[in-house]
Amino acid sequence: MNSNERIDQAEQALQPVFKRIEQIEEIGLRRVLDVFQKHQVAYRHFAPTTGYGYDDVGRDTLEKIFADLFDTEAAIVRPHIASGTHALALALFGLTRPGEHILSVTGKPYDTLEEIIGISEHNTPVGSLKEMQVSYSQTELNEQGEIDLDAVRAAIRENTTLVIAQRSRGYAWRPSLMPEQFAPLADMLHKEYPHITLMVDNCYGEFVCEKEPSHYGVDVCVGSLIKNPGGGLAPTGGYLVGKKDAIERIAYRLTAPGIGLEVGSYAASYQPFYQGLFMAPHTVAQAVKTACLAAKVFEDLGMVTTPASTDVRADIIQAIQMKTPERLVAFCQGIQMASPVDSMALPEPWDMPGYQDQVVMAAGTFVSGASIELSADAPMREPFTAYMQGGLTYSHGRIAMAMALDRMVEQGTLTI
Repeated sequence: MNSNERIDQAEQALQPVFKRIEQIEEIGLRRVLDVFQKHQVAYRHFAPTTGYGYDDVGRDTLEKIFADLFDTEAAIVRPHIASGTHALALALFGLTRPGEHILSVTGKPYDTLEEIIGISEHNTPVGSLKEMQVSYSQTELNEQGEIDLDAVRAAIRENTTLVIAQRSRGYAWRPSLMPEQFAPLADMLHKEYPHITLMVDNCYGEFVCEKEPSHYGVDVCVGSLIKNPGGGLAPTGGYLVGKKDAIERIAYRLTAPGIGLEVGSYAASYQPFYQGLFMAPHTVAQAVKTACLAAKVFEDLGMVTTPASTDVRADIIQAIQMKTPERLVAFCQGIQMASPVDSMALPEPWDMPGYQDQVVMAAGTFVSGASIELSADAPMREPFTAYMQGGLTYSHGRIAMAMALDRMVEQGTLTI
């Protein structure tokens, strides 16, 4: 059986799964369309601004749209936010003061946050939360892969003011969390610890489900515009949505105390952000289909994947245990070879800033680092798990999967 035959076989088995994904896509698009029409989006909202950006109608309306989409009181949506990590750092610094305590309830956060918090084994950079006398601890998910409320209660301290959770698995072999799984935690904190803010890293999860964590009581959600909500068109940026007082505090960290959201111009057009958001439900559905296909293909080849190909998904990430470094690198090289940009480059493991292990990364994307475009990356540590995400179109995902399989066969790391 060749690679295309493997993919055809997997695709036929996934038709009921694809139907479910398309239903969620339509629900998401209706949500977006409704808020666009509510706020009467017009060409004037795409116009650039310069200088301080006072009364920037394109910026302000986009933030109102995000707040409504996520059922929150306020939002920050800015091209100036460099990445999801930057957006998370804004929230962490904006919502804590010296002497306070942060509790992570989904274990260790994504690698790039370790140096921001000050828990990196390698170094504690100048300006970390630890240097600012903000302490940190964590609880793990329970055996069912859910937030352990008893452990959270036991870990909360008198000076705990911020509880953080990560929806996506990141580089951990654990299930990603569905939006509704945050409801019990939010309810407990609001009733028993009303002074504590609950923040969720929502990266990779937007539009994968019918609703978002903020619909279930989460105080602040954070994400990147070059992931799901940018629809593959946003060239940069990040967002934060949540309660008005929390967003105000974060806005003072974004600009300056007393200024907050009132300034911030953008000399390019806002059109890619509006159009990208409109495209996001469809683009995310394409990425989820691609992830399901990858899971099914490698399951049929006897490999361990999470989520499984038929699982209901919480994010766009597909984790596949490749077991050997050679197989992992060959897979990432195959994904790169199938890319529309930099297809000639063959990724190799390297010391990527902010990560604790060497990382191999396939990312032949139009927007640098855009995880909603097809990419695959992995830390070079056992069991050598590939984390694949994205795909602007399912057709591209299908072609790329065949090319990745062929590369693995060519390198002698896989028999199909």
